[in-house]
Amino acid sequence: MPPKDAGHAPRRTVFATLLLLLGGGLLSGCQAALFRSLNATTGRHDVVVQRDVIYAPAHRLALDIYRPRDSRHAPVVVFFYGGSWKSGKRAWYRWAGEALASKGMVVVIPDYRLWPAVHLDGFMQDAAHAVAWAHAHAGEYGGDPASLFLMGHSAGAHIGALLATDAQWLSGVGMQPRQLDGFIGLAGPYDFLPLENPDFIDMFGTTHVAQLRSQPVHQVDGDEPPMLLLQGGDDKVVWPRNATSLAAAMQRHDEPAEVKLYPGIGHAAILLSLSRPFRGKSSALEDSVRFIRQQAKASAARAATSP
Repeated sequence: MPPKDAGHAPRRTVFATLLLLLGGGLLSGCQAALFRSLNATTGRHDVVVQRDVIYAPAHRLALDIYRPRDSRHAPVVVFFYGGSWKSGKRAWYRWAGEALASKGMVVVIPDYRLWPAVHLDGFMQDAAHAVAWAHAHAGEYGGDPASLFLMGHSAGAHIGALLATDAQWLSGVGMQPRQLDGFIGLAGPYDFLPLENPDFIDMFGTTHVAQLRSQPVHQVDGDEPPMLLLQGGDDKVVWPRNATSLAAAMQRHDEPAEVKLYPGIGHAAILLSLSRPFRGKSSALEDSVRFIRQQAKASAARAATSP
């Protein structure tokens, strides 16, 4: 990492060094340092931030909300961060919340319990409760609860995809996947059996039947929201076939799913391209905003013509 007296080095050089250290994935030591640097670039006057809103008192879980100033009936995006289901903090992603809010979205970034404190059922239940909270309270922050999207990176994309494909999770909080206007996954693992890592076997189950529950590709049944699956072509952490496999499963059920593959982009870079310093590395932010606006408009048109 750069020495403490490197404060006078050009910011671009510091970011480039951190990105090289991250390599293909997000390594825990450099992860926090990089996100601190990215958060130092935030502070937009057109974005209002509400931090530390409790959504699951029993587990002392909170979320942060980012919204355009004076927002009215804006699309709502619940963003789940990655970290191999083992690490991550919502505060690290202030830059991501601001990036989306600056484009007209109300953004909710929740914490969720992590392995080994919980396994699949634990963090999926937390995620479902966060979505239910957003649906119930978005209107208080200028959001439209009828225009609700899930978005995530890596493990967070897996969580969002499982919420969108396996109805058991949202039904536990009185919702259904069809209440979502869309899902956006950045470099998500959706089809990653067989499991070999002992941590993941403990996390998702020791039997093949149990492990199938963790695979979004095996949960698609034709009742999913539209999907935009964004993937780096050079991702060596989550292989691009995860996105194409989920899209194929959706298409077999006549469900809309679009895959965008960014050549030369790795696992971390697709996420970081949402930020100001790395904007332009991929069009992931622009593609996500386009998808959200298109789906929100289509949903509003359907609601206007329904009896």
